[in-house]
Amino acid sequence: MLPVRQRISSMNRSTPTDSDKSLDERSAGGETPAMTTPNETPLHLRRIDPSQNMRRFYSLSIQPTLFGGASLIRHWGRIGTNGQEMMETFDESSAAVDAMAQLERTKRRRGYRGPEVGDNH
Repeated sequence: MLPVRQRISSMNRSTPTDSDKSLDERSAGGETPAMTTPNETPLHLRRIDPSQNMRRFYSLSIQPTLFGGASLIRHWGRIGTNGQEMMETFDESSAAVDAMAQLERTKRRRGYRGPEVGDNH
């Protein structure tokens, strides 16, 4: 005996979803906060001192997390290498912006500068 073939639309209980407990059910308004990130552009700094054979880079960027917070991504190393990376997560994006500003001040005090226009280093 051959199985009875049914159209898939007749098997589903409703057209938008097949279950009221389904993952494809629409979420309630305000259930998931929008992933917003501050309008911050990545910061790229470098420190070059030929007398000490020093050619370092340091970059900072802020990325949104899936849970409404923000992550501060730090990437540093010798220019021409892959370097190292560290991610620090914050509950509030404003805290990530504050941490980024503090790190920028610290690096600039230590001699790091932004790439100049027309700079070939």
